[in-house]
Amino acid sequence: MDAVNFINPSLRNLMPDPLSFTNMQEAASRIIEAYLKKEQVAIFGDYDVDGACSSAILSLFFKKIGVKHDIYIPNRITEGYGPNTTAIRNLIRKGARLIITVDCGANNTAVLSRACQEGADIIVLDHHTVYRNTLQSMDWVQVNPNRPDDLSGQGHLCAAGVVFITLAAVSRQLKNKQCKNIPDLLDYLDLVALATICDIVPLQGVNRAFVSKGLEVAHNMRNIGLTALAQASCIREPLNTFHLGYLLGPRLNAGGRIGNPALGAKLLISDNYMEARTLATRLNELNQNRKEMETDQVNQAEIQIANEIQGNNNISDILIASGPWHPGIVGLIAARLKERFNRPALAIAITKNGIGIGSARSIAGINIGDMISSALSEGVLENGGGHAMAAGLTINAQKINQLKIWFTEHMTKIKHPWQNHSVLLIDGILSADSITKELIKNLEKGGPYGTANESPIFVLPYHKLVDVRKIGIEHISVSLAKSDQKILKGIAFRALDTALGDFLLAKRMRTIHVAARLMLNSWNGKITPQIHICDAAEPFSKPPHPGFKSSISYH
Repeated sequence: MDAVNFINPSLRNLMPDPLSFTNMQEAASRIIEAYLKKEQVAIFGDYDVDGACSSAILSLFFKKIGVKHDIYIPNRITEGYGPNTTAIRNLIRKGARLIITVDCGANNTAVLSRACQEGADIIVLDHHTVYRNTLQSMDWVQVNPNRPDDLSGQGHLCAAGVVFITLAAVSRQLKNKQCKNIPDLLDYLDLVALATICDIVPLQGVNRAFVSKGLEVAHNMRNIGLTALAQASCIREPLNTFHLGYLLGPRLNAGGRIGNPALGAKLLISDNYMEARTLATRLNELNQNRKEMETDQVNQAEIQIANEIQGNNNISDILIASGPWHPGIVGLIAARLKERFNRPALAIAITKNGIGIGSARSIAGINIGDMISSALSEGVLENGGGHAMAAGLTINAQKINQLKIWFTEHMTKIKHPWQNHSVLLIDGILSADSITKELIKNLEKGGPYGTANESPIFVLPYHKLVDVRKIGIEHISVSLAKSDQKILKGIAFRALDTALGDFLLAKRMRTIHVAARLMLNSWNGKITPQIHICDAAEPFSKPPHPGFKSSISYH
């Protein structure tokens, strides 16, 4: 049965019982009460993709059933992460009797306690790690599979998944009360899929069904805002996980990083195509600006890290870089450092008032959210939290060196999984001639691919690089052939000015080894095989003899 659910993930088989979540009954009942009493509700969301999608799903549901509501997304720079006293107080003054925080609020004890004292009821729908001392002083309802007393076993969910399951519980109660016009939750699966992919949560359990079925919904382009954003991204084929994670997600994030944080949620709830197109165009422009800023600041961070680890290949602590950067870019800097050095990485933007705003990205085996929580509890940080693969923090800039020492001491207790980072695990060997649409479609049955279920990597040995060129501002396009036969197109994303990119550009008309993932490319109505290049290498001077034993490590 596990194999069947993996190959054909369905909500029928994988959807958890909503009532298995701690506080779910209370949360659903309070939302029903707001519906029956026609109360004003405020949705307080995070400024990233998960927050935007979670806010939009709640908003679309409330609009269908007639619940009066507003969405509030805080400014990353001036307000920081999560609920803050000023914003919450303003929402209460505007009439909010119920405030629902999504993708934030898990540990904002002081702010939420004050909100309760001022007459508002609070529901937290989150997935970030909850500190035990938070539970002891919690006067509100929190549905969160990662709270210590939750036994649902659904800790892999993103916030949008928690919201979806909560609305399933709400829908049950609405049906019991013979309410009409109950929305079809399946219509929101495209947004759940988008958030699940972009928040880098494991594609296991119900998450596989969310993404698989969400892509089916996305193919129908029911969400006007998502459709406008796909058009602004020049996507001319059915949406897939790559589109969600690498094209749509960054654009939705751009508003929260360097522009208006409410743009993403506003786009996803829009029912007017002209408005949606305007919003999508603006997000596309912000994303282009973000790319330019990111390129410059990532270069600075890489130089800083390279100087620190030069001559010390055995360095084992988390990589930490800091500078006068834009706080909205630090998550991207951390991600790029992690990719380049294959180690957990933390980037900190130092503001003019001496506060550091940081973001961390991790690798399998290192729970960065738990480490940030520990550093906070020990007084190294001012604020912070997150989950296994990503976290955020606030720190006094004068304590950054102390943080480096703290991480170094803690990492010595962990077996370092990046010590063999030069080994690329390979699933098989193929030639350009054998890569067909049928093969790729069969491989797609193992999807959706993503965190905790990476797509397979194949080596294409001894292929001639018949063409190589730069595309865009950071990618490289290639054409490969085996013995001058079938031409196979490929692309190396974000490879320009990297070791991989320099290698490819220098090997035109030469024979090389390539490691790549297989994809289908749709262009002008024609679907063709394509590869996404992970790495490349110089071949032996001549093909190895038949008795040669490969040193490639296989899964």
